[in-house]
Amino acid sequence: MANISQKDRELVRDLAKKQLELANSDKNQAILKKWHALGQGKREAPTVRFLFSNFPNEVISPLIQCESELGRSLEYSLRWHTGGQTIFDDDTPIAPYYAVGWHTWASPFNISPHITRAEGVNAKGFHIDPVIEDIEAEVDKFKGGYFGADKEGTKKSIETIEDVIGDILPVKMTMGSLGGSITNQLVHLTGMETYYTAMYDCPDALHQIMEMATQVYENYYDFLEKEGLLLPTCEMSGVAQESYAFNHELPTENVTKTTECWGFLESQETTAVSPETFGEFVFPYQDRLVKRFGLLSYGCCERVDAIFPDYLSKWKNLRKLSVSPFNNEMQVGEYLRGTGIVYYSKPRAEFVTNAGPLDDEGIIECFKGIAEASSGCLLEVAQREVGTIYGDCDRARKYVALAKYAIDKYWKP
Repeated sequence: MANISQKDRELVRDLAKKQLELANSDKNQAILKKWHALGQGKREAPTVRFLFSNFPNEVISPLIQCESELGRSLEYSLRWHTGGQTIFDDDTPIAPYYAVGWHTWASPFNISPHITRAEGVNAKGFHIDPVIEDIEAEVDKFKGGYFGADKEGTKKSIETIEDVIGDILPVKMTMGSLGGSITNQLVHLTGMETYYTAMYDCPDALHQIMEMATQVYENYYDFLEKEGLLLPTCEMSGVAQESYAFNHELPTENVTKTTECWGFLESQETTAVSPETFGEFVFPYQDRLVKRFGLLSYGCCERVDAIFPDYLSKWKNLRKLSVSPFNNEMQVGEYLRGTGIVYYSKPRAEFVTNAGPLDDEGIIECFKGIAEASSGCLLEVAQREVGTIYGDCDRARKYVALAKYAIDKYWKP
């Protein structure tokens, strides 16, 4: 029997019923139609979402009523997965099941970073305190990357969840996209200055480190295959950067190879280097990992416009490209127009995070620009990098309505 009070159990079960009801609603079916069209490469209706992962303390935490640890965990999850649609009226799809994945992990380096984070509820800044200051002299410290899985822990978690809500909301094993981040974790150990100067001062050592990390991920993928830990990455399975794996190319069952799964890569840390430098120090290693994926989602906040022609465009399995405001959005639109690659727009956040009333005209103009840049492309819009909405969910809901209005008016298939 799960360790949860009767009061908490009843509350969580009511939320599970609500999620199932929402999942089967006409509204959710209309949203799913948009996502399926994107996944099938049809330019019909873009999706627009408002992501609150940076400020759940303003959206989810105030709603939590459960007192037990298990109850609060389940309540938090259930409210999280319905919040986009119910709180902000965005295009977040709601699943008719409770998703659980294998607890697996992989780290390309066997050394922990030291990070000093800003204080305060809404503080997001941090400072990297380098644990390695001389890459060439300390290259051996990077060795020993690791990976693993907790099969028994995952099974026990499933049993617990099924005991509480399994008769209402089925528990379904799912898997998110495979990761392979290297430069992000490297910079968290060295800091940006040391990393950048290493490209000039000790390129051989940097290549050695990239090789070690790449081998760790390749061995991790082999491990997942050997241990039978791979699952389909389709429909509402998660793709990194808070997206979804809707597609018509990957298998929906009996997945045994990583080449049958979505993968995700990025290198925002190298956004300031030349395309040629990216091509020397990052692309060859990413290219090896990309070959292990069925489909690929690429990018975080970095510029991709400069590296798309000579590098990213070479990946025939690329299906989703992050387009942050740091890009020449019109240029990226030209690259992706008419292709099967989703223009994954991540708009500027200041229109909603700036204090004071919303600038309706400014918001519409912003999304008009996105719509015009991405017309003729498969378009998915996700407002990320929001630090606060000042606890005002109506503010964000209005923002979403304005964004949808502009996209519907100005985007052309």
